[in-house]
Amino acid sequence: MNVSQVADESARVAEIARYHILDTPPEFAHDSLTELAAAICNCPVALISIVDDHRQWFKSKYGLPSDFVECPRELTVCHATVCANDMIYVPDLLESRFSDIGVVTGPPNLRFYCGMPLINRNGFALGTMCVVDFVPRELTPAQREAVRRLAQQTMAQLEMRRQILERDERVAELSAARDAAAQSERKLDGLLRSMLPASIADELKADGAVAPRFFDDATVMLADFKGFTRLTETHDPAQLLGQLSSHFGRFDEIAGDNRVEPLKTIGDAYLCIAGVPEPTRTHALDACLAALQIQAFVHRGNAQRIKLRLAAWELRIGINTGPIIAGMVGKKRLSYDVWGNSVNVAQRLEAACPPGGVTISASTMHHVGSHFVTEARGAVEVKNMGAIDMYRLLRIRPELSADADGAVPNDAFWRQAS
Repeated sequence: MNVSQVADESARVAEIARYHILDTPPEFAHDSLTELAAAICNCPVALISIVDDHRQWFKSKYGLPSDFVECPRELTVCHATVCANDMIYVPDLLESRFSDIGVVTGPPNLRFYCGMPLINRNGFALGTMCVVDFVPRELTPAQREAVRRLAQQTMAQLEMRRQILERDERVAELSAARDAAAQSERKLDGLLRSMLPASIADELKADGAVAPRFFDDATVMLADFKGFTRLTETHDPAQLLGQLSSHFGRFDEIAGDNRVEPLKTIGDAYLCIAGVPEPTRTHALDACLAALQIQAFVHRGNAQRIKLRLAAWELRIGINTGPIIAGMVGKKRLSYDVWGNSVNVAQRLEAACPPGGVTISASTMHHVGSHFVTEARGAVEVKNMGAIDMYRLLRIRPELSADADGAVPNDAFWRQAS
């Protein structure tokens, strides 16, 4: 073979592979065609074969033993047929150019051959439909035409097989694409829900926007670590930010357990809100419970840090109850946020809070005073707001608390709250 022929042969063998036909079990649709070919031509043997790069493999064989499934391609007449573009008809093989090939000179000693190449829609000969005999034979023009038509029917069966395979491949690809899209959607949904309240994420997905809303009563909590800027100057950045992330991660868990919605972090400050975006009757109680549990968590961590002679993390928390506006801001980096004087008051309460404590406003005290032990701090002057009545939030009332820290309520707490 020259270079061009080798390239064509490689392409032909690759085309055969697309049918996934080699070494498959017998099929009635093909066996019926070889039986019909043998009957029409009055020949003892009829074959449908696929010729790859080294063998002639029989997909259907009428008149041959069941264990005879293939033979080397160079020993067969079909080797020449796949290189032709039309029928090869040889009444007497001994009187032809095929007289010295193996199947003629040796067993099974063929003497007659009529074969048609199985040419697919891309012009490649995959194999042959042929009838053979062990004695010389003549076929009528009608019989030869029948072999041609049966070869076309064989090729139609093969093309149907290929179309089914291609359909299955497309279905598999579509299924994989659908699964990938669903996985991406789940990841996006998870990301949205990690950044936004669930109802806000659902609204954003459904409408592409979130309408701003006014809440006449909600509770804002702001927590901030005192002296964090100083820590950044003396500690390894990666270690420091890792500890801060660990703290905020636990804050998120505590907030979620108490129906408080984390909104954002600003440096070392942690802002969350209760009663938004889903209004609740117990928003002030929920925020105060979360604050006490967050402080208890930080206090336990500081006890370990002191044993290791490490600086304590001094957390201040301010809580205020009142009206707010909530909504989405930004285009490329969306965030759900809250505005209003109630947020400003919470910031002033946090700034005026002693380290390690929780300071609440009079409005919050009005909602939670019967459930918590508090201590009046009096009116405290704050920047741009004048004097604000402040209270220290100490613990849940002993009769309502389930633990020594006064941070976890018992059943009586919720019965009174409802």
